[in-house]
Amino acid sequence: MHSNKKVDWYFNQSEKWYDELKKLRSIVLNCGLAEELKWGVPCYTSDKANIVLIHVFKEYCAILFFKGSLLKNPDGILVQQTKNVQAARQIRFSGVDEIIEKEALTKAYIQEAIELEKSGVKVEMKTTNEFNMPPEFLIKLNKSAALKKAFQALTPGRQRGYLLYFSAAKQSATREARVEKWIPEILKGNGIND
Repeated sequence: MHSNKKVDWYFNQSEKWYDELKKLRSIVLNCGLAEELKWGVPCYTSDKANIVLIHVFKEYCAILFFKGSLLKNPDGILVQQTKNVQAARQIRFSGVDEIIEKEALTKAYIQEAIELEKSGVKVEMKTTNEFNMPPEFLIKLNKSAALKKAFQALTPGRQRGYLLYFSAAKQSATREARVEKWIPEILKGNGIND
């Protein structure tokens, strides 16, 4: 496959990871995936289905596999970004030498991800009910039928976003302040990232 000129800016703007990103791009494109720009990062697809994306962080750059939790991981190379990430997994790199060293392995994971997507298998995601409901939010839901109805009308992803954000606070006062701040947005039908 060929590079997409709309994606070039992403690779050209990265000073710290320029050489690493150039190498990762070459590896992914040599696996026959189409290159697109999604969520502001290079995303690679097969038959319009998302397979992997390339992104950078302060300490590393990575290839993220959308259905990485379903990939075999005998080498232990696939990393769950945070405990709340359900499906995606990353292969992280800290330099060009490491990318070159893991090139064959990375290509094998990409090919497995392509075949996995073609098979039609889906990642079983947790339902919203399986996420922690902070007591401060539960109290508000039980006191307000309008809030409860508005929260239940949100998409499952938006509901999870709120629950994860509210639950992340360690102190009850902080959780309560977060809930109060976001009640108007919930009532408007907006998610935390809208």
